[in-house]
Amino acid sequence: MKQSFRDMMDRDISIKFPPQRIVSVVPSQTELLYDLGLDEQVIGITKFCVHPQEWFRAKTRVGGTKNLNVEMVLSLQPDLVIANKEENTREQIEYLAQYIPTWISDIQTVDDGLSMIERVGALTGRVHQASTMLERIKNGFSGIAQMTSKTAKQKAAYFIWRRPWMSVGRDTFIHDVLQRCGFENVFAGEKRYPEIDDDMLKRAEPDVVLLSSEPYPFKDNHVLEIRKLLPNATIKLVDGEMFSWYGSRMVKAVDYLKTFIQEGS
Repeated sequence: MKQSFRDMMDRDISIKFPPQRIVSVVPSQTELLYDLGLDEQVIGITKFCVHPQEWFRAKTRVGGTKNLNVEMVLSLQPDLVIANKEENTREQIEYLAQYIPTWISDIQTVDDGLSMIERVGALTGRVHQASTMLERIKNGFSGIAQMTSKTAKQKAAYFIWRRPWMSVGRDTFIHDVLQRCGFENVFAGEKRYPEIDDDMLKRAEPDVVLLSSEPYPFKDNHVLEIRKLLPNATIKLVDGEMFSWYGSRMVKAVDYLKTFIQEGS
């Protein structure tokens, strides 16, 4: 039976419902499909879809998020592709959409992530599982809001890349998570993923610098590098998945973020 759905780009797609052959080309959304119980239905993932490990080992990998093997995707004969505006390459997704119903998410906030989970639950016939997940996440972020409501905001810089240093601007999921954790993003006024030089960082005077584990794997030597520029700042290595994965990883993220806040930054 065919059923119509609208994606987060306001595109309408018609799919055979419920879909039985799904290709996911976004790591966070792949993990979501696993946690919604779609093991048999998901037939293809990317080489960056590392969670869950059993899928990474067993499912067909169709290239990288920005460098898909589109012919391999087509050869799998999926009845649904689940993609993302930012993480995938527009030309490749538009090409696939000519042949396969392709649902695209667009995520800039935690609320967008919650909407995506709800919509993917409906799209895949997993409404109950998605609702249970959403309740846990919403309750978790409510608890975080209570923890941070009476504390002064700290100025924070969050880095995702080195050479050049790259941070996050206002229109990002990470920025929203930082705000919810009681931080003021010192680069909120910059573009989405701004390049930051040493002088910009020193002028911003963050109280806290957070170095993500992904996409760039920051290590202890980078902490020392930043400390030379900002001797009075607190500098921490953080789990990037907990700040940037907008699918079911948010269930784990709320506990991680609560512990992170309790320990003090």
